[in-house]
Amino acid sequence: MQDYHLYEYATLRLMPRVERGEFVNIGTILYCKADRFLECRFHWDSNRIKALFPEIDLELVKKYAMAIEDICAGGKRGGAIGELTLAERFRWITATRSTILQASPVHPAFCKEAEATLERLHEELVL
Repeated sequence: MQDYHLYEYATLRLMPRVERGEFVNIGTILYCKADRFLECRFHWDSNRIKALFPEIDLELVKKYAMAIEDICAGGKRGGAIGELTLAERFRWITATRSTILQASPVHPAFCKEAEATLERLHEELVL
């Protein structure tokens, strides 16, 4: 198990009408302390999203999602949240909230390679 590292991940969801509880998985985020890794991936299936939520302004939602990417990247680009530690940024992004972009509950597991694991999870949970 020495080659394996604990990681945590969540699915990022688009929930345009929070009161209805309906959502589309649009992204994945993964944090691994041992690898100093925090990244997210998004996939925009416009046809699927528009079929479920025809009135959505998808370009505006993409701008909101870019803020999540900036926070993952860290530094000044991510604003005040981007200056926090990796763990604090991950916890901030995955905190429970009632907005159009939400995270699923956080799940822990073990991996050998964080980036490859993020790609695999993204394919399984979003694509």
